[in-house]
Amino acid sequence: MEVFIGTIQMFGFNFAPRGWALCNGQMMSVSQNSALFSLLGTYFGGNGQTTFGIPNLQSRLPVGQGTGLGLTPRVMGEASGTESVLITTTNLPPQKIPSSSLPITTTINLASAPSNAVTAPTTLNSYIGASAPSGPPSAGIFSDALGTGTPVPLNGVTTTLKSDLVIPGGGQPISLMNPFLAVNFSIALQGIFPSRN
Repeated sequence: MEVFIGTIQMFGFNFAPRGWALCNGQMMSVSQNSALFSLLGTYFGGNGQTTFGIPNLQSRLPVGQGTGLGLTPRVMGEASGTESVLITTTNLPPQKIPSSSLPITTTINLASAPSNAVTAPTTLNSYIGASAPSGPPSAGIFSDALGTGTPVPLNGVTTTLKSDLVIPGGGQPISLMNPFLAVNFSIALQGIFPSRN
C-alpha cells in the first residue's frame, strides 16, 4: 500500500517499517529527506537549513490544528498540556459560607470579699470582686483571690468570634490523564508526494 509522504499512522508493532520513521521528535537531514522537509518545514523543530524535526508523539495525543467551536486556537507544531495539575485557590469559585447565630454567654467569677484589693488589675490581682473601700474617687475591686463568689452573667457586652474554616488536605496534584493504550506512531518518509490540486 503506497501512502503520501508525511502520513502518520499507528502500528501494533514496536518498530518503524522500511521507509518510515518513529514519531519521536528526532532531527532529520534536509538533504537526505528533501521531499518530507518540503512538506513539514520546521513546524516540529530544526534549523531549516540542514535539519528539520518530525513530530514527537511519545506520550502525547495528536489534536487537529485550527480553532474548534468554543475552543482555543491551535497551530501546526504546537505542543502543550500537562499530565497533572495542583489545584490552588485561584482555580476555585468564590465562596461565602454563611454562619448561623451563635449565642455566647460570658460569665465571670466574683471575689466575695477582695483580699489585698487594688483599684487596677495586676498580674497578681486579676480577680474582680466586691468593692473594698479605698477612698474616693476609686474603689478597690481587684483581688488576688477568687473567694466563694457565684458566677455572674456579663450582659451588655458584644463578643466577636473569629474562626478560620480549615479543610484538611494532602495537596496532591490531580491527574489529567485519560485512559490510554500506547502504540507506535510512525511517519512515512517515502511514497506519493501529495498535490494541493
